[in-house]
Amino acid sequence: MSFAAPIALVALLAVPAAVAAYLWLERRRDARASAWATPALIPNMASAPPPWRRHLPTALLLLGVTLLLVGFARPHAHVTVSRQEATVIMVLDVSGSMAARDVQPSRLAAAKATASRFLDALPKGYRASLVTFSDHAAVAAPPTHDLDQVRAALAKAKSGPQGTALADAVVRAVDVGLTVHGTSNTRPPAIVVLLSDGGQTAGRVTPQQAAAKAKKAQIPVSSALVGTPDGIVLQPLKGGFTERIQVPASATILRYIAQQSGGNFVPSLAALNVKASYDALGSRVGHRRKSVEVTAVAAGGGLAFLLAGAVLSGIWFRRLT
Repeated sequence: MSFAAPIALVALLAVPAAVAAYLWLERRRDARASAWATPALIPNMASAPPPWRRHLPTALLLLGVTLLLVGFARPHAHVTVSRQEATVIMVLDVSGSMAARDVQPSRLAAAKATASRFLDALPKGYRASLVTFSDHAAVAAPPTHDLDQVRAALAKAKSGPQGTALADAVVRAVDVGLTVHGTSNTRPPAIVVLLSDGGQTAGRVTPQQAAAKAKKAQIPVSSALVGTPDGIVLQPLKGGFTERIQVPASATILRYIAQQSGGNFVPSLAALNVKASYDALGSRVGHRRKSVEVTAVAAGGGLAFLLAGAVLSGIWFRRLT
């Protein structure tokens, strides 16, 4: 414990002085009583309360005064609290296959709704970021405490080219997590939440390279498969024709990256547990020492002891002291 105004502790010298004065008055009281009667006969003349009852109110009053005087010095206690620093990087697949409607209202709309759930449940003090990808990856919203900025970027996301640079997007997300600096010398922990229908048809990074980088950076990738094996995308052609393109969801790469990086894979958006994801991240947040002023606690305790002493004295002896 430390004190913001330690000089005020000098006032505590009044407490032993008050104790000494109380003991002196007690001896004087016995001396005055013996002047009026023989000490041996006093117990037969008046019943005396137990010694502890006679001294307890005064002890409570002195304890209350002590706590009040300590409160004047503005005490600070050092407590251990959880760090409220972590980063959640959501990676959203916006490739052409995400326009399939085998998940209602569409794969992309369902994935965006899931990302919104993560934002709504984001613990206080955490940062969020959004990375989107199709045939290339882009940071739609950098790590920020401003969730409205991330929500705005999420709302603007729409399906684009057919290519899927899934591994490139994971590497980009890991790089985003590595750029965040916390209030201490250590980098805040981060997780990547990957929402995609799987597969990789573009990009320069292999899934093996992406998983290895995430594992080395200690940024686990939790992935969720969006879609079913029956997905179809309708693509308009010249002459008013429409081409039906089969886009079956594939879990292979998503599962591999999640397992190799230390994250979790779920086979559908419905199975993705937002709370469990944050609990796993919270276990890696760590703790820090924090100084908290406890003046109110000391003052409140002092007043409580003063009141208790006064009440007991009034009940037992019909006086306050």
